[in-house]
Amino acid sequence: MTGDNGRVTLAELSITIALLGGLGLVASRFGLSAIPAYLLAGIILGPHEPKVLSLVQPSDVTAFAAEIGLIFLLFFLGLEFSVERLVRSGRHVGLGGALDLVVNAGLGLLVGVATFGVSFAAVVLAACIYVSSSAIAVKALIDFRRLADDETDLVLAILLFEDIAIAAVLGFVATGGGSLGSTAGVGATALAFVGASLVVSRLLGPAIGRLLGRLELELFLIAVFGFVIGMSALAKELDLSEAVGALMAGVVLSDSGVREDIERRFFALRDVFGALFFFAFALTIDVAKIGEVGWIVLAALLLTLVGKVGVGFLAGKLGGLSPRRSLNAGAALVAHGEFTIILAQLAAGNLALTLSQRGDIAAFAGLYVLVTATAGVVLMKESKALGRRLLPARA
Repeated sequence: MTGDNGRVTLAELSITIALLGGLGLVASRFGLSAIPAYLLAGIILGPHEPKVLSLVQPSDVTAFAAEIGLIFLLFFLGLEFSVERLVRSGRHVGLGGALDLVVNAGLGLLVGVATFGVSFAAVVLAACIYVSSSAIAVKALIDFRRLADDETDLVLAILLFEDIAIAAVLGFVATGGGSLGSTAGVGATALAFVGASLVVSRLLGPAIGRLLGRLELELFLIAVFGFVIGMSALAKELDLSEAVGALMAGVVLSDSGVREDIERRFFALRDVFGALFFFAFALTIDVAKIGEVGWIVLAALLLTLVGKVGVGFLAGKLGGLSPRRSLNAGAALVAHGEFTIILAQLAAGNLALTLSQRGDIAAFAGLYVLVTATAGVVLMKESKALGRRLLPARA
């Protein structure tokens, strides 16, 4: 969002916000996630084709807004995680999560190797294809009134497993790809950081909550905001991604007793900066590259439909759910969103990847999220009707 003098102009900002709001409203009218709408807004106003409406250039301003959006997205995901929830969903987490990792990370690796050969870039692409969107899935479960359905525990357990797995992957994608020793060091640091955060959440979470609860509203907001930014900065100092720090900040505060207050106070801020995060990423998407990455997107989409629906169905059957409930679970895992974009954004700053690889991964991630987020929500909305048609009830 830069004018001729390199600064943000009010006109550019107002047009950007208006387009984000307008496209988001259209998406909600059709029962779809707003994430594809935000990506579409960035493509329309960005510097690449079509250039007729090009208004916004990537800049330090858009990078900073995207960084704050990334921090809040991961912080809110961390707030949904707790040790008790992990124990409560243990059976589904172990069975469904492991099955999802083996099948969908494996399918993603097939696409990655076919695209980039045996390389670090192939691993990054596999991670982008593996991880579903917790934000889209949970929002759809709420919108379609399915939180109380039998299969919802399985869906949330698999998403929880992915969130835990991706916490370590984020640091690897941001700084990995070098020697075996440096890559192992990044992984060990990430696991140590995640483990320490879980211990702090378990042992000190309630005490932190009592301390925050005594503060006046203004100081409460400043303290929480400072804690999130501080954890993000600490992760970055450890050569991890700020996303890992924000996620673990949410984990620490998930058992603090003030989680609901935090969500209520910061919810609007998360949505505003989250929209800017997706918009800013879309500024880097060059749709002219569809000729180069279109086949990758199509292959990944087909394998995602087979892999995610298949894993949900099989894990549901093994977990004692009916075939229709199992189909509903699989449909809820198709949509990809925030983590795929975050992984691509982190990869864009990793010099272990060539410039061509970074461009291809960014273009792939944007188009892949557009199609899977749309197809996933539609499939989830119609999964019960599909179940009745494909899986007739037994007499």
